[in-house]
Amino acid sequence: MKRFLYALVMVVSMQQVAAQELYMPRNIKKAFEKGTRDVSGAPGKNYWQNKGIYNVEVKVDAATKTVSGKETIVYSNNSPDELQELAIRFVNNLHKPQSPRSGLVSKDFLSSGLHIKSFIVNGEKYAVNSDDWGTVEKVKLNKALKAGAKAEVKIEWEYPLSVQSGREGQIDPETFYVAYSFPRISVYDDYNGWDMLPHSDRQEFYNDFNDYSFTISAPKNFVVWATGDFLNPDAVLQPEYLKRYKASLKSDKVVHIASEQEMRSGKVTKQNKWNVWKFKASHITDFCFALSSHYVWDGASVQLKTKRASVQSAYKAGAKDFEQYVDWMRYNLDWFSKKWPGVEYPYNVMTAIQGYADMEYPMMINDTSIPDDLRDARLTADHEIAHTYFPFYMGINETRYAFMDEGWATTLEYLIGIDENGEAAAKEFYKNFRVKKWIKDPSAEQDQPIITMSTQVSGAGYGNNSYVKASLSYLALKDYLGDDLFKKALLHYMDNWNGKHPVPWDYFNSMNTGSGKNLNWFFQNWFYTNNYIDLKITGASQLNDLLTVNVDNVGGFAIPFDAVLKYEDGSVEKLHFSPGLWEKNEKHADLTVPIKKKVKSVTLDGDLFMDYTPDNNTRTL
Repeated sequence: MKRFLYALVMVVSMQQVAAQELYMPRNIKKAFEKGTRDVSGAPGKNYWQNKGIYNVEVKVDAATKTVSGKETIVYSNNSPDELQELAIRFVNNLHKPQSPRSGLVSKDFLSSGLHIKSFIVNGEKYAVNSDDWGTVEKVKLNKALKAGAKAEVKIEWEYPLSVQSGREGQIDPETFYVAYSFPRISVYDDYNGWDMLPHSDRQEFYNDFNDYSFTISAPKNFVVWATGDFLNPDAVLQPEYLKRYKASLKSDKVVHIASEQEMRSGKVTKQNKWNVWKFKASHITDFCFALSSHYVWDGASVQLKTKRASVQSAYKAGAKDFEQYVDWMRYNLDWFSKKWPGVEYPYNVMTAIQGYADMEYPMMINDTSIPDDLRDARLTADHEIAHTYFPFYMGINETRYAFMDEGWATTLEYLIGIDENGEAAAKEFYKNFRVKKWIKDPSAEQDQPIITMSTQVSGAGYGNNSYVKASLSYLALKDYLGDDLFKKALLHYMDNWNGKHPVPWDYFNSMNTGSGKNLNWFFQNWFYTNNYIDLKITGASQLNDLLTVNVDNVGGFAIPFDAVLKYEDGSVEKLHFSPGLWEKNEKHADLTVPIKKKVKSVTLDGDLFMDYTPDNNTRTL
């Protein structure tokens, strides 16, 4: 039996806490003052964001392992500012020996990086030497780009694929994951101007919502999978495999489009020396692709509310987990669309590639094979596909505020895991894989405020701020508001910022407005403090039919928990307390509970909210 107590809770300090004003950096304050963001949580009346229309022709030479290309970018300066320069971002310069990185890399990770052959703005050639470029560099414009104006930028470039594959590179000598593969214009936004933060291989990404048209030249017998709509299957696939591919687009069951043997035999692609594969994706934050001469190719599709979405996987023959990926992905596209977050999968395709990254990209994931633990493998796919919503449906600045996407993907992974594996197994996995290493480590780096910029934390501090503590905050808020109101507020936030660039204060304000409650006390508690989880019973007494339990919140986080009452007759009762218990006093509460039987002991159980010192959570009367 489980009782839920709210009104019967008596808190030591009954003083009402005035609505707290959350700390906001000066540059974010300016955005609110300028009206680009609004205290309601919605984009302000003066909100803007810049955009690029990219036409890219790229070629992958499987023999030399070189990616070369040329692109035309029509860049719209929708800002009120005159731009004196363009910031050009090329993440793969991370592989250059002199680039700063978050950790040690092997020699196989290193490469010479980007070589720009030609750089033209509005028909004028620029003398650009990319030899000393890092992952982001500014190019001074000969003529400023005025507010509201457009520029045509043409770049010709090449770079080598790194031998070691992580988020991109050579998965094997004839399988490549080609991501972050083209120079792009970095984000110019309303609170920082040009995004000049270098990529270090720890934090992730921040890009504009652009339109991409890609033509990818791949050698004969290499199949290409990519972000976006596949425009010309008839031009690159032989009839039997074209038929199977098209059948997969309408099938609820897995279609084996091509086996390893068929791929190697030269039967799958047109037998031109080079085949040109065409893809297109609009209003998306990135574009990537993969190609292989021997990966197994499976496909199917899933009927969603307004469309049928294609689901594909490509993997090394014999990978037992990837053999199930298409069915798993069909399931989670449907589940995410209907349950949590309850927003229809927004794209036409989702493709999984067996690699080494466990990494998300728009409409694609690059996952490690975990054939000996199918539950773990499936949750990995769930997590990466959950990123569809955070950061792709909403253009989150992952580089600065990783908790805005990783925390949500971790939460969605847990929620779908309940449906897939049962609540007990989902909780066990979440606690063992997510919570234990954080809560059992008392080192200072573990207790930094979540709001800390992600570039300013490292190691376990980065991971636990981004994934664990952020996810726990979302689950605590879900407990406090209840599922219906929490989902209403979450969808309000997502609707506000779909296709735009939210910052944490847009999340806080949107959830306040969407829930109809001032939650600043909660956000202050979870995001701005050095809190952790540690409850302590300091006293417990029973007087006739009234039980009083004195609780110190030593760690400080506003968590939900159960008070487990064991009675003298052997029966057990659970009383649930939501995070609202700590609204008026986050440090202490007296629980006053009416009872009808003699209590033997009381234990505080936070369940997912694991306690740092559980030994002081039980008191015998």
